[in-house]
Amino acid sequence: MKTILIANPKGGSGKTTLATNLAGYLASKGGRVLLVDLDRQRSASDWLGRRPEFLPTIRGWNSQLDKKSMGEAKPDWLVVDSPAGMHGDKLTNALKRAGQVIVPVQPSAFDMEATRNFLEELRAQKSVRKEKIEVAMIGMRVDARTRAAADLSSFLDEVGFPVLTLLRDAQIYVQAAGEGLSLFDMAPSRIVREMEQWQPLLDWLDA
Repeated sequence: MKTILIANPKGGSGKTTLATNLAGYLASKGGRVLLVDLDRQRSASDWLGRRPEFLPTIRGWNSQLDKKSMGEAKPDWLVVDSPAGMHGDKLTNALKRAGQVIVPVQPSAFDMEATRNFLEELRAQKSVRKEKIEVAMIGMRVDARTRAAADLSSFLDEVGFPVLTLLRDAQIYVQAAGEGLSLFDMAPSRIVREMEQWQPLLDWLDA
């Protein structure tokens, strides 16, 4: 079983968007996927509730369920949508299971500063220092024409972790979330630009 932790203590950074779409990608490849929703808002669980039954199966787990049921699902992949404000012991415990960590960040001063502090804490974790866990960055809701995008690029150049890709701010994500879909459940003709941006992330996962 492989575990991907999506983590950033800043609320609204794009964790659930990444988690649901990654779960959809892995399920589309035939993997048994368990989407673990640790956020109080239960957005990922709500997304699963809207997901059409004819699509590739993604099972869900949240803190209201027995932990035993997580193992009973026998997943190939755990995709963990972590809560806002995850620090200290909660972060350490989450990293014990993770093999890969993806840190999403949006192009705003508030998001970048919160992420900078989080990365310092993440870098201090023993499992990260010893490179037992892969850590990578994703830029979220990026409009390349803006000054904010340039500021984000400068920030990402300094973080010390690989930057996989920048995902644009597009309505297709809103539409997919509302219908319980991932990008990978949609017609290829609708997601051409998105797939170009997602490909580096998919290559990293598949490596």
